[in-house]
Amino acid sequence: MNQHVLILGNPVLRERSEPVTDFGSKETAKIIEDLKNELELFRKRNGFGRGIAAIQVGIKRRVIALNLGQGPFCILNPEITFRSEEVFRMWDDCMSFPDLVVRVLRHTTINIKYTDEDGNIQEWKEISQDISELLQHEIDHLDGILATDRAIERGDIIYKCEYMKNKEQYDSLVDYFIQAT
Repeated sequence: MNQHVLILGNPVLRERSEPVTDFGSKETAKIIEDLKNELELFRKRNGFGRGIAAIQVGIKRRVIALNLGQGPFCILNPEITFRSEEVFRMWDDCMSFPDLVVRVLRHTTINIKYTDEDGNIQEWKEISQDISELLQHEIDHLDGILATDRAIERGDIIYKCEYMKNKEQYDSLVDYFIQAT
């Protein structure tokens, strides 16, 4: 697969992804392989990217590929089972709108339940803030929600080039900064 990441405005990004039910099938194995490959290609081309949801390449399945610095892996059918009351503000970016950043609120930590690549149910508890914000972003994609929908205020969607010109001013509006891997 040499898919291209769908960009803001593509109606597919607004669709809710369907659960994976056929664990171990050739189709599911291909989705996993293709999504991991797409994440790695995006990282090579753009120098960033820790996660991608299958819907971002037009695959309407609840699959997320992640690379947290130790190679790509996929989680299937993730569900948030706990959200901390504590939240933080951050400038979020996305492969589907690589020229924009959006100021959003995210929960400091979450717990999730998901199925691993081998079809085993797993729980991931007390997830660190850096991974928690990423997973909230990617799970939103599976539900047809974009970071642009979560902008705190009307003026909180800006071009990255403007953010960079006024970085100190914009950084004073948030509590947290994305950690690249």
